[in-house]
Amino acid sequence: MLAMPIGTPACPDARCQRRLAAQLADMIAGAATIRVSLNDPKQTWLHLHAVVDEAGKTMDMGRTTARDAGRWILRAWPEADSTRPRTFHLADATLTRSDLIAAVRGR
Repeated sequence: MLAMPIGTPACPDARCQRRLAAQLADMIAGAATIRVSLNDPKQTWLHLHAVVDEAGKTMDMGRTTARDAGRWILRAWPEADSTRPRTFHLADATLTRSDLIAAVRGR
């Protein structure tokens, strides 16, 4: 993805978000969703990361791939609160808050 000046949305419309989903699906074979958060559960400091799930199973991927995918996703939705964990669904190119999904399931 090309670099954009600060404050400029990387993907100003849904077409770009769908293209990002297709590119990430090609880049991370077998991925269904990507969880993006600024807090890596394996690290004690703030760290941009992405965890990829396929049919409920977590897939391992390199730190560079995870960091780049996470950055691209957060840049595609500049209005999203990046302090909350998000899940990017590759099938329909939608971004949802992961903490809200977990709270509903816990009821």
